[in-house]
Amino acid sequence: MALKASPDDQKLLLDLQALDTKLAQLDHRAKSLPQHAVLSALDAELMTLRAAALERRGAREDVALELKRLESDVEVVEARIKRDTERLEGSSSVKDVAALEQELTALRKRRDDLEEIELTVMERLEEAEASLAVATENMAGIDERRAAVEAERDASLAEVASERTHTAANRQTIASKVPADLLALYTKQRDRYGIGASLLQYGVSSANGVKLLENEMQTIRATAPDDVIICPSSDAILVRTNESGL
Repeated sequence: MALKASPDDQKLLLDLQALDTKLAQLDHRAKSLPQHAVLSALDAELMTLRAAALERRGAREDVALELKRLESDVEVVEARIKRDTERLEGSSSVKDVAALEQELTALRKRRDDLEEIELTVMERLEEAEASLAVATENMAGIDERRAAVEAERDASLAEVASERTHTAANRQTIASKVPADLLALYTKQRDRYGIGASLLQYGVSSANGVKLLENEMQTIRATAPDDVIICPSSDAILVRTNESGL
């Protein structure tokens, strides 16, 4: 048996469809906020900067270890110079004095060479620390920009959520006025085809903008006003009004 519903009840479906369309648009708006794309780009940039910072931190640590080894080598040489100097001052053997002086000369040259290398490594360490500082500063800048964009996104999402809550409440009010069997059919068609109700306006189905054929219009004209009709072009419930062109 064909479903029947009063024309006024069927017209409620148009309001329901409008609210469902708005809810879908709000959901799409929430997913399509421009801040989402900006945050994704910032995350990618931040990931690149983090990798660079990690590499630069490793380079700085390597240079710092190299400098530490050099400083240790200098300390060893200094200790040997001090020891040999003390031995030289306390020695009375010409042979020992000559050997110690020769060794001291070699040690002082070794110390000078190490100190020269040490200065070069210290310069490299300064450069590595400066490079790491730049990367760290860049990451901090991205974090600040990200926080600002997140705030904008959250504000927009809150606005959408508020509007969605209001729209959903209105939908519930309308849905409560629709007969259960008619609402069930509307929900079934909407879930299956994307649109549950379509206004027939001057022979055109509003669901897809398609003008119905004359034989289809003749069939519709032959139905009772309380007959629930499925649109032949959109499969939505076809709601008829004075503007339907019947």
